[in-house]
Formats: sequence, C-alpha cells, structure tokens
Amino acid sequence: MVDNAAERYRLAGWWTGCPLVERFESHVATGPDELALVGSGNALTRSEVWRAAGEAADEIRTAVGTCRRVVLIHLPNCPDWVVMFLAVLRAGHVPATPPVTTTEAHLRYICGLIQPAMVISAGPDRQTAPDEAIRRAVVGVATQLAVAVVGEAQLVVHGPAASPAGAVDVPDNTAHLMFTSSTTGPPKAVSHSEDTLAALNLQFAERFGLDHSTPVFMPSPLGHSVGAIHGARLSLLLGAPLILQDEWDANAALDLVARHRADFTAAATPFLLDLVNAEWRGCEPKLAPMRSFLCGGAQVPPALIRRCATELPNTYVTPLWGMTEGGLTTCVADSSQSQVEETVGVGLPGLELRVLDAEGGLHSAGDGELVMRGPGVFNGYYGQAELYAEHLIDDGYFRTGDLARIDVDGYVSITGRHKDLIIRGAVNISPVETENAIAAHADVVGVAVIGWPDERLGERICAVIQARVSLDLDEVVAFCSDQGLPRRYWPERLIQVDQFPRTAAGKIRKQQLRDELVSVVASNAEAGAGGEGSDGGATR
Repeated sequence: MVDNAAERYRLAGWWTGCPLVERFESHVATGPDELALVGSGNALTRSEVWRAAGEAADEIRTAVGTCRRVVLIHLPNCPDWVVMFLAVLRAGHVPATPPVTTTEAHLRYICGLIQPAMVISAGPDRQTAPDEAIRRAVVGVATQLAVAVVGEAQLVVHGPAASPAGAVDVPDNTAHLMFTSSTTGPPKAVSHSEDTLAALNLQFAERFGLDHSTPVFMPSPLGHSVGAIHGARLSLLLGAPLILQDEWDANAALDLVARHRADFTAAATPFLLDLVNAEWRGCEPKLAPMRSFLCGGAQVPPALIRRCATELPNTYVTPLWGMTEGGLTTCVADSSQSQVEETVGVGLPGLELRVLDAEGGLHSAGDGELVMRGPGVFNGYYGQAELYAEHLIDDGYFRTGDLARIDVDGYVSITGRHKDLIIRGAVNISPVETENAIAAHADVVGVAVIGWPDERLGERICAVIQARVSLDLDEVVAFCSDQGLPRRYWPERLIQVDQFPRTAAGKIRKQQLRDELVSVVASNAEAGAGGEGSDGGATR
C-alpha cells in the first residue's frame, strides 16, 4: 500500500505530469486547421491560436524575464483571453485569472497579495474592460510601470519596469491562480498544479464522454473557476472547439449552441433558468445538440430540474457541486430522478468526501461539515499559508465550510453553509429548504433566505425574492405550506427586490444583501418613513 497521496494519484493515472501546453501542442500537430475558438465575431483554428500565443509569449518574456512569476489576466470572454492565457504558460509564467467583474477594491487587494510581474487587460478602445480600474489597482503595487502592446490583440500590458527587489520565484506546484467568489470577505488566491486541474478535466471528459469532437459552450466568465476549468482549460486539454459568449443573452446562447453544435457546458443556476424560460422557435428541441448541462454555483431548485425535462428534452441536466479549491460532484447517467433533484451527485473518481461531526469525527455517511481530499483538490492559498493550514484537518482533508449529508451510496446533499445558518432562538436553521420551496412558485425568479436581526430571538427567517408580480408574505407562506414545508422553516419576513448582488458564478452575495437591506430599514426608521415594512417588506 502506498501512503503518499501524490504517488497514489500517479499510480492511478490521475496525475500524469503532462503540462497543458504540451497537450494542446499535440492537438495542433495532429489537426492544425481544426476549429479551436469562436467568440466576439472571430473564429480561430488551433494553429492560429498557437501562433498568436507564441508571439505574445515572446513579448511577455521580453517584458518580464525568465524567472517564474505571476502574470494577471483581466479580460472578458473573448478569444484574446485564451490566447493570452496560453501565452503566459508558453512564456514559463503562472496565469492569475480574476473575473473581469472583480471590483476595484478587490483588484487592489489581489495585486497586493500575489504581486504580479505583469497585468494584461484590454485597452481603452475595448468597451468591455474597466482599464482605468486595473491601472489604479496596479499602481498600488508597482510604482514604475511600462505599457506595451502584445501581439496583434492590441492589449495593454501593465508591468513594472524591472522585477521588484527580492522577488521570489513562484513555487513549482503552482500552475494557475484562481480566486474565490468573496461572498464573505476579500478573495483568496487558490493555487492549483497542472496535475490537479488536469485530473478534473480528464475525469469530466470520461464521465460525460467528451473529446476533441465535442464543442464546449462557455457563457460563464473565463476568469471564474467554472469558465477557466470547464471552459478554457478543458477545451485546450481535449483540443475541442470553445464557443464563447461575452454578454449573457439566453436567446443568443440558444443560437450559438445550435449553430456550433455545442455538446457540453457548465454554468450557474440563473443561466439555466433563463434558458428554460426563453422562447424558442427552432425546428429541433431547445438546446438539442447539448448532451450535458452541469449547473452549479447556487442551489438548483428541484422544480427547475423538473422543468428541464420538458423544456430541454435532449439535455442531461445535473447539479454540480464544487469549489474554486476543487472537489466536484455531479449526478451520472444511472442516477435516479430523486437523486438528480435532491442531491448534487457523487464525487469524481478518487475524490474522498467525508462529513465532520461536532466532536471532530469523520464519517463516510451522515450529516456534518463536508471535507474532501483527492487528485483534483488545490494545494494551497497563495501567500496565505496559515489560512490554508487552518482549513486542513488530520490526514489532509480540506474543510469546505459547506454543511452536507452523505448517503450510503455516496450521494451528497448540500444542506447549507456555516456562515449562512440562521440562528433563531438558539436553534440553527438552514435556508436551503425554504429557498427550494419558494423557488417552485411560478412567479418567483430568484430567492435568498437570510437571517433578519431580532431583539428577542436573535434572528428571524427573512425571504428576499425577485418576482414577476407583487407577492405578499401571506401568499408566500401559504405556498410554502402547500409545498409541505415544515412550519419552522416558513419565512417570517418578506422583502421583494428588483435584482440580487451576485458573484461571477451567479451566487447571491447574501452578506452584502443582508447588510444593504438592514441599512435601508434602519435609515427609513430614523427618517420616520413608515417604520416596519417600509423597505418593501412585510413581517408577521
């Protein structure tokens, strides 16, 4: 028996040591004229992507040097993102890829954390990238800046005129830096190796029957882990065409999928809901070419899964659970309907999932905090070794912060997050069941259940909804009752909003939502603007 985890993964064939650049180069050699990229009105073959990336790599080496450093890429969903990503790898450096929607404050924090040698962003003539925001963020890190143009892409490159004094080469086991969604604090820089990311791609390809002939559609931001792992990296590893969508539009997405016969995608729940609701007048069923749609980032209501069977009859829709840190679970072809509706599936091969109970015991089945280890799990928080250590327990399991139930067949149900729990009268209440019940309402577009401050009980259950029509609390409570939701989970306050603050992955920023709504109510109360419920909400 081999004790060393890395050796176990190598012996199992999950870790091969083959870099992504070499995998894509082999595809270029076998089919240089095959389609590689579609986006922003452009289509590029494998050889065109390889040549453009090679030219950009030469420019990057000239600007940064050969010592292994971090290069930050801040671009929208366009072919340039993939070209520059491949160029950084070919130049021997490490790409760091935050979503283009990252706030200026978080960009400044990220730059201070990872100390990039260069930042690649779109120039002022591109309307989709906040060039001035990234410039200001970089200035906080490097006082001397050189601006150059890389290749034919006409992209602005911000970088120090010389490497900062005392700069340390990036560790060998860091091949790509991604960033957490920062729903509760500043983003963390997640370090993955070539092997951890390749393991995820290879196992997904095996589970969903993907290869060079199965186009990948990616509307999710490439700067988010979903877009980077299941879009850019997956397509480069397989040699499959990557069909990009920059600005989300459900009808345009349906057209792209039909036109390019896209086979696979991974995207957040709002994307799936929009596609289900979109009108379609095509000759074939909606989303017909797509065999697999992996839906994650936010809870997938069972009612939405049921609607997919009618609206998307050719497409296997499965919940996806995962983190920027890795992991990943899905349902599979032989999963039952109840497993697809009520769980997030089973882990990829080699992913060990356990629940951690209140006494610190690990169990293969039962309820508790979900912990994981496996070939696709990350290797650290870059620049925050102590934070990484805090998340590890005995035997190298990583604490995810998600509360879960694992059944005897290994299927996982996410029951909440530690930080999302509502503590009502000293009783912990997960919002998931309430959210699923309300999401089944025909007029509800989105829902978040949060804890509302209460002097007597600490917190009460507050449902925040986005709906097509005006709904009141009594209506929603009656609907929850009809759905069979136990009384202890019924909302006690209802607030209707026009939209939710969301992360790039589609997750609702619950802490931000709560803070903003509580602040509005407090301000209205101070101004005597109607007191209780003047925020557009109602209580009981």
